[in-house]
Amino acid sequence: MDRLLYVAMSGARETMQAQTVNTQNLANASTTGFRADLQSFQSLPVNGPGYASRVYGMATDQGIDTSPGSVMGTGRELDVAINGDGWIAVQGPDGNEAYTRAGDLRVDSLGLLRTGAGRPVMGNGAPIAIPPAEKIEIAGDGTISIRPLGQNTLAVVDRIKLVNPPSAQLQKGADGLVHLKGGDAAEADASVQLQVGALESSNVNTVEAMVNLIQLARQYETQVKMMANAEENDRASAQLMRMG
Repeated sequence: MDRLLYVAMSGARETMQAQTVNTQNLANASTTGFRADLQSFQSLPVNGPGYASRVYGMATDQGIDTSPGSVMGTGRELDVAINGDGWIAVQGPDGNEAYTRAGDLRVDSLGLLRTGAGRPVMGNGAPIAIPPAEKIEIAGDGTISIRPLGQNTLAVVDRIKLVNPPSAQLQKGADGLVHLKGGDAAEADASVQLQVGALESSNVNTVEAMVNLIQLARQYETQVKMMANAEENDRASAQLMRMG
């Protein structure tokens, strides 16, 4: 009975983990620039003495879905969306460089350029600071120009760091930002271009996520029923032993 119970228990545990990932994706279906997490199940044998009679399921992390979301025009001068592949470099909560596709930028009270989530946007080696200005313009290559107060000419302030590392080198951190697996900083890529006055939506397919949610719930129920059956079989076996 312990074999049936172990397989059912491990299946229920891994299904709950998959439900957590799927629910997280679904909750961020309307988050600007969000990239869905990928997971899959695989069968692993339980090694040990005797016959290999037990195989359990395990939910494994498959990285992030890098497919693009839809781009929606906003007309706002500080909204930017990346054309094709690439990422916007920001400063993570730990002070290290991280990456995002969220281009809902704004200038805070101290003049720092931040994303909508509050992360400072990286420029040439440091977070970008915007002096007081009447107008701010962002070019397709990330160059930021301003028209200072009381002046008629534009002055270049900095350039948003845009990167495009291979997808295999990327992983999503607990902060919701994307990092290089080695913890290093990616090199700037001049080929990455921005679309100004637009935002990229989440790439989560809500219909698919809802279908997965129902499927995972049914899988969990099946595993729980298997554990209940194991308990009933154990109880019946104990009763037979008492009768003997």
